Amino acid sequence: MKGDGRARSNISIGAEVDIVLKKDQRTGRLTRGKVKDILTRSANHPHGIKVRLTDGKVGRVKEVVSQPE
Repeated sequence: MKGDGRARSNISIGAEVDIVLKKDQRTGRLTRGKVKDILTRSANHPHGIKVRLTDGKVGRVKEVVSQPE
């Protein structure tokens, strides 16, 4: 696991992440994309930091795949 999605400090704009969309919470299906906005204000969140991807999808980060160069 590269980075934990529950800590805001692990996530930066442009990072590639796997998120769980609201509609996929029951199945746990992951969606991969690049972070456009970080929506969670707190430093930590037990279910993952909420982000908006560049394609407009919103979900909670399960894993940080790679950081921007």
